[in-house]
Amino acid sequence: MSNIFESFLSSPEMLEAFSARNFLEAMLRFEASLARAQASVGLIPEAAAQSIIGTCKVELFDVAKIERESGRAGSIAIPLVKSLRETVGLFNKEAAGFVHFGSTSQDVIDTALVLVTRDALRLIETDVNQVIAALLILAERHVADPMLARTLMQPASVTSFGLKCSGWAAPLVRSRQRLEVASSNALSLQLGGAVGTLAHMKGTGPQVIALMAADLQLKAPLFGWHTQRDEWVALGCELGLLVGSLGKMAKDISLLGQFEVGEVAEPSEPGRGGSSAMPHKRNPAACMVALAAAQRAPQRVAALLAAMPQEHERALGNWQAELAEWPGLLMSAHGSARAMAQALAGLQVDTQRMRANLGALRAVLDPAVAQEWFRPAMADQAAEMARAQVTALIRQTAVNATKVMP
Repeated sequence: MSNIFESFLSSPEMLEAFSARNFLEAMLRFEASLARAQASVGLIPEAAAQSIIGTCKVELFDVAKIERESGRAGSIAIPLVKSLRETVGLFNKEAAGFVHFGSTSQDVIDTALVLVTRDALRLIETDVNQVIAALLILAERHVADPMLARTLMQPASVTSFGLKCSGWAAPLVRSRQRLEVASSNALSLQLGGAVGTLAHMKGTGPQVIALMAADLQLKAPLFGWHTQRDEWVALGCELGLLVGSLGKMAKDISLLGQFEVGEVAEPSEPGRGGSSAMPHKRNPAACMVALAAAQRAPQRVAALLAAMPQEHERALGNWQAELAEWPGLLMSAHGSARAMAQALAGLQVDTQRMRANLGALRAVLDPAVAQEWFRPAMADQAAEMARAQVTALIRQTAVNATKVMP
């Protein structure tokens, strides 16, 4: 999935998570688990299962060749299973016939995508936690530091920078909670066979599902979800909301960092945020990444929703379209969270400039208007609200500290 433009909008870890090699390795984990479970219930011989399990090692396969052949086959699973059968047959000819037994291409691809997505969500969670922690520290530190609020892109009344930071943190805390729920619902094993009935498993299907789900540490679904994509797409929608909240914060920080405003600035270091033509510039590179993600994610989520009306028991085109959108959504989510975590860790806050901007506005206002909208009590009220919000968010964060995404 790596390309020159994704490189700076995502993260090396997420690009690796969706590499062809890593995805094929996840597919092979499915095939090994399938063989192990089927041998446990007596559906296939134990010797055949051991041959399959021992061969499910990605280093034994030509990843690039399988990837190339997927275009002609219409599925990455078809050339992989073909190669797996051939490789198993080199060591145990009788075992080759039990490879992928009773399963279908969508079973292995969906489950592999779930496995890779679980790893991706953990990466996202780590960086979102860092963003929340940094915002709560900033909110406490600047709880009583007054600044101009802006409405309709114009200076309004007085607020506090601490209240602004707690306002950025709150939707991220909520998003993290919703992602925990959505993940627990969506990260399910997929195993339905050709039409969702597991007919070739001779009544052992439920046992095989339970064994595989335990082995792969996934939810054991009551039904196959080949064309019932609601829980899966719900997870995508939650990721879209997360990206939107990160983008809103990035928008605010980039505006506050404009030279004419000068109230905050991203951390500065060699090779970060410079201009090739204007050495005086200090570009908000982290905000740029988060804002780019916020531009891309809605289209990804819309594509997931548009793909939901899938035909009967197995889809023609819609499922394939959904698959193609999923990595980009996760890449945007992690790129955004990582960028903002790095920016907030060293965010420079100029409280003197905040006060100066307040003073400059008061100076040009009618004294009666200035007295009405910039009373000291208003700054105190903003600080009081910020303290209450920070306390509530810290409590929520502590409650959820023992929970991790599946």
